[in-house]
Amino acid sequence: MNKVESTFRNMVLTLFIVTLVASSALGFVYALTKEPIEAARLAKRTRAITDVLPEYNNNPLEDSYKLAADGDTLYFYPGTMNGELVGTAVETFTTQGFSGEIKLMVGLLPDGTINDISVLEHKETPGLGDKMDKKKSDFSLQFQGKDPMDFTISVTQDGGNVQAITASTVSSRAFCDAVIRAYNAYMEGGKQ
Repeated sequence: MNKVESTFRNMVLTLFIVTLVASSALGFVYALTKEPIEAARLAKRTRAITDVLPEYNNNPLEDSYKLAADGDTLYFYPGTMNGELVGTAVETFTTQGFSGEIKLMVGLLPDGTINDISVLEHKETPGLGDKMDKKKSDFSLQFQGKDPMDFTISVTQDGGNVQAITASTVSSRAFCDAVIRAYNAYMEGGKQ
C-alpha cells in the first residue's frame, strides 16, 4: 500500500471528510432523539403540575399562559374543578444556584398560599444542593401550606423562616429566590 503524501491539500481534505462524517452522525442522532426527549419533558412537566396542585379536572397545559419576569418567562398552569380555580402551578426559575439555573414548579392556591413544590431541573452538587428534591430530603416540605405574607421566604441566615439545607446555603437561597419569583408574579398579575 502506498503512503499518501502529507500535503496541506490532503490534510484539509481529510479534516473535511472527518468533520462531514461526524456532523452527519451528530445530526442523525439529534433528529432521532429530539421527539423522545421532548415527550419526556412534557411528561415530567405534567407530573409536576399534578404533584403541586390540589385535585383538578381540566387540562392545565391547554389553559396555560405566560408572563415575562426578570429577563425570562414564567409559565402558569391553572387547575380548575368544575370551572372553579383550585390552584395554579407556576413554572419558575432562578439563576442563583451553586451550579447554575434551577427550575421549579410551584403550586399556589388562589389566595397565594403555597400548596407544594416540585423540582424540574437543576445541576446542584449531589449529596448537598440536590437535597432540594423531595426524593432526597424533606427540605421542600417546609413550604407546604405557607402563606408568603406570613412566612418569610428566605433562609434563616438572611432573617427568613426557611431552614437551609445543611452545607448548602447557596442552593437553599436559590430555591427561595425561585419560589418568591413565582409568588410575586402570581400576585402581581399571574392570577387569571
